Amino acid sequence: MSIEARKGSDDKELIIAVSGKFDFNSVQDFRKCYTGISNVNKFVIDMSRVEHIDSSALGMLLNMQKHVGDTATIAISNCSPSIKKIFLISRFDKKFIFN
Repeated sequence: MSIEARKGSDDKELIIAVSGKFDFNSVQDFRKCYTGISNVNKFVIDMSRVEHIDSSALGMLLNMQKHVGDTATIAISNCSPSIKKIFLISRFDKKFIFN
């Protein structure tokens, strides 16, 4: 599991790239990526290298959404078909933008 954050093409976007398993062991590293960040109005969660997610990952995304509030958007990008299916079954397509 690896989580890295970097600014996007402009300073208003933060890309959080997750690799490997996105599960309970990721909680602290994932939270560190977005807490204390100011002047960002779009977060992109790059899931292109994620092999597995569990319910903890779903909870982390909901906690992130609560933390950033209505002032920012969260997009989940590059999901594999099997991971996107989990998001659709959980109705996360109603809460997040998918690219």
